[in-house]
Amino acid sequence: MSTVTLNETQASRPVRAQATDVGKVLSAFGTSELFQLLRDGQPRTRAELAASTGFARATISSRIDELLKIGMVLPVAEAASTGGRPSARVAFNPAARVVAAADFGATHATIGITDLSGRILAKEYESLEIANGPEAVLDRLMEVVAALLRRLERDASELIAVGIGLPGPVEFSTGRPTNPPIMPGWDGFDVPAYVRRTYDVPVLVDNDVNIMALGERAASWPDEQNLIFLKVATGIGAGIISGGQLQRGADGAAGDIGHIPVSRGAGVLCRCGNTGCLEAVAAAPAVAAVLREHEAEVTTSADIVHLARGGDLAALQAVRQAGRDIGEVLTLYVTIMNPALIIIGGSLAQAGEHLLAGIREVVYSRSTPLTTQHLSIVQSRTGPDAGVIGAGIMAINHVLAPDHLEALASA
Repeated sequence: MSTVTLNETQASRPVRAQATDVGKVLSAFGTSELFQLLRDGQPRTRAELAASTGFARATISSRIDELLKIGMVLPVAEAASTGGRPSARVAFNPAARVVAAADFGATHATIGITDLSGRILAKEYESLEIANGPEAVLDRLMEVVAALLRRLERDASELIAVGIGLPGPVEFSTGRPTNPPIMPGWDGFDVPAYVRRTYDVPVLVDNDVNIMALGERAASWPDEQNLIFLKVATGIGAGIISGGQLQRGADGAAGDIGHIPVSRGAGVLCRCGNTGCLEAVAAAPAVAAVLREHEAEVTTSADIVHLARGGDLAALQAVRQAGRDIGEVLTLYVTIMNPALIIIGGSLAQAGEHLLAGIREVVYSRSTPLTTQHLSIVQSRTGPDAGVIGAGIMAINHVLAPDHLEALASA
């Protein structure tokens, strides 16, 4: 992500404009397009903007002035002089507003506040059971958001959106979970409406693996157009980006690979009610069960990771076998999608190269050479922050899109 160094004047809070005046200007053709151009963080002069957009210099100046009024762009250091008076440059101001972002897992949550570039300004990790139900979980979310805003000395009026990732299928258009297997009480619950009772801003909700894919790409692989982000933890799921776009599917269930049957799972009951699912033999609870048969005291992913990193032979073998099982399913995705990158994340991925070795062993041996000639299978670079970054990016992209810029200015 591009960054811009701000001087003391730029570091001040945005000036609030009169909503009616700003709304009229922002609704004019070209202002939103101009703002989208500036969102890359690259400082530009008015002359450079006029040349790149084809708008008259006077038109550019009037629209920049209105964006300056609401703080969405700010002046930066002067451009190098070519004779005569230097031209002031302007750039996107990511500090103009903030968004709240939350990544919920089965037994934990990471909740943060980000700026408009997706950079995390403050965050908290919570041990929190998603099975406690939507009211209890979302009430805690809003308590933490309020505390983080106070810590940052930001007013609640500066919060412009909330992004949330949940560990189950979500109907993205409504933000309602759809038959989530590990989330009792959440099915059909109107998450955005509940959150807006406290913060009356746009609320975006998606599956947790989808937001991890968004966050990992934004933070570590911004130029990659075709990738799969695989989360291996209490469950197993994939976030799919194809042609630069996140693929959610018709009902928000795209990437639910944990419930595809695998050969080693024959007869093994899965929590979804079927037998033979990948998750039933390769997710963290299944690996932990195998290790308990070897008299190891193992309950969580962290216990497995601790043993594997310590060189425990049974743990290394169990983790590698889980990788092979995962590779069996990923081979299907490689054949169908032909991604350039598969990123392995989630708590069990912290066990290191043995999980990846098992995945690579099967994917590279069973896929066609054409689909794997440029394929890399790597561990997540972004780590535990991928979800909260992705939730922030999801909310930011929504609220700063051209159709929503006028509403933001009028708020």
